[in-house]
Amino acid sequence: MQQPPLIAHVIYRLGIGGLENGLTNLINHMSVDKYRHIIICLKGSTQFRERLKRKDVQIIDLKKKDGQDWRSFIRFYRILKQYKVDIIHTRNLAAIEYQVPAFLAGVKYRVHSEHGWDTFDPEGNNKKYQYLRRLLSPLIKVFIPLSLHLQDYLIEKVKIPKYKIQRICNGVDIKKFYPEKVKQLVSDCPLPFDKKNVYIGTVGRMHGVKDQITLVTAFITLMQAHQEFIGQVYLILVGDGPLRQEATDLLEKYQLLQYAWLPGEREDIADIMRALDIFVLPSQAEGISNTILEAMATGLPVIATAVGGNPELVKQGATGLLVPPSEPEVMAQAMLSLLIDKEKRQQLSENSHQRVIENFSIQAMVTKYTKVYDSLGFKRK
Repeated sequence: MQQPPLIAHVIYRLGIGGLENGLTNLINHMSVDKYRHIIICLKGSTQFRERLKRKDVQIIDLKKKDGQDWRSFIRFYRILKQYKVDIIHTRNLAAIEYQVPAFLAGVKYRVHSEHGWDTFDPEGNNKKYQYLRRLLSPLIKVFIPLSLHLQDYLIEKVKIPKYKIQRICNGVDIKKFYPEKVKQLVSDCPLPFDKKNVYIGTVGRMHGVKDQITLVTAFITLMQAHQEFIGQVYLILVGDGPLRQEATDLLEKYQLLQYAWLPGEREDIADIMRALDIFVLPSQAEGISNTILEAMATGLPVIATAVGGNPELVKQGATGLLVPPSEPEVMAQAMLSLLIDKEKRQQLSENSHQRVIENFSIQAMVTKYTKVYDSLGFKRK
């Protein structure tokens, strides 16, 4: 009996992140009889790989050196030949160049996804990056942007023909992320717990474009202007990276560190989400944010910056509030409006949960990806 076609998913690194979370969800929920999978990482993997439930998925480290590592193309070519890959699916700018050795290796069916903006090109204005995508586009059968913003970028700036584009939003695991009627903090959280307290939080890698410093500054602004909230409103920042220490120092400077918790990377994100009352995403750029979807599935009102795919998820005044990026004063006002109006907070919470249930399930996402792979014309003997 012939085996299902083999898809090689090519990513920069298999670590904590929205792209990686989406990929593991896709593989975990796709029928084992439909497609087989391998993951090729340019820069290795972390313990995040343990989230893969399928035991037949091999993770291969290309061990790419920094800069232009031409030898990695040769290694990649040999891997594709060795595993007899049927479909290659690259993700984001870091992996798109590997469409060339895939073409040379005779991999007929080639897909590329755009999950979010590049760190050094948050608005998509870099001509070099546009040209690289355009140059490689003849090799790619289907482009998959995760947001309307990215779709418009591919059509208008990169000049990808519309017929090549299939937009697919991420899906969220509603069996893992769901509202809890009785709120409680995770056991090792040092913050005091009281049902009357309000816990504001975010989840994400703490670096550059994620801009947790704007959220910290907004929190400081809020607490300075409304000292009655001290001891009643708390901040939780989950994630690790260079901004974590900066955030800690800033909170300490304004004597507010005791009202915040910065635990670093965590595996119990769903439990922490259920302890929150308000979720905030302060990013300067985003594709379709997995953490927003997870927060909405948990039934949280969301305050997010009006960038990238965020406005597709957060409906202003219905499921949350949108604010400009890098403007802590405006963010502080949005937080204040939800703090003083519990009824509004509850309504946004219910609307958020309902929107995810109706539009952003994992199964809907898996079905759409499967249709893309099926449309490539792979002929089973």
